[in-house]
Amino acid sequence: MILKSLREEVLEANLELVRRGLVLYTFGNVSGISREERLVAIKPSGVPYETMKPEDIVVVDLEGKAVEGSLRPSSDLSTHLILYRAFTGIGGVAHTHSSAATAWAQAQKEIPCFGTTHADYFRGPVPVTKPLAPAQIRKDYEANTGRAIVHRFKRLDPMQVPAVLVAGHAPFCWGKSPSDAAHIAVILEAIASMALQTISANPSARSISKHLHEKHFLRKHGSNAYYGQK
Repeated sequence: MILKSLREEVLEANLELVRRGLVLYTFGNVSGISREERLVAIKPSGVPYETMKPEDIVVVDLEGKAVEGSLRPSSDLSTHLILYRAFTGIGGVAHTHSSAATAWAQAQKEIPCFGTTHADYFRGPVPVTKPLAPAQIRKDYEANTGRAIVHRFKRLDPMQVPAVLVAGHAPFCWGKSPSDAAHIAVILEAIASMALQTISANPSARSISKHLHEKHFLRKHGSNAYYGQK
């Protein structure tokens, strides 16, 4: 089996979304990439999580050509591939329709940084893409979704802002590995939920100061980070 360990990691990351309550039925998908082999492993389309096995994970090249696996890959494959080609530092992508994050995507609003939980993971608000034009939806929809994400990140570092809300759709998250991408998806949902509760408690709530935001992000991710163990 090609990329056996990657397929196993991709399966485990998909199952993590289920364990954390981020997906319903066959919604959502996680993929992972071997940069050395230039191959991507991704969840098959429409297969129930409870029956999925490592051999069900589909392997394709960066152009989407099937390399191994008898099942059809996720319908969001083209979006994943565009992200891998554009964001060369990432090793995994996770897509969910988790309720709170998707509510922000449907509202077409970025998630402000109301507190330090957000600041620990995102160096700025969680951005939202522009809506796709009718022609972009009619043809090459999934690829155009990926292009809309990449366009939104023209002035953003995807390693410092590891998620996006696709307008009218749902979130895509990424990380250095499939498990890291799933982790970000879980955190994003928590942040999105807290932001909704913050606005409910105080409709005039404002983002935390830049100083506090930077302190929390850099103590975890900066060159002199001191959070956690060495």
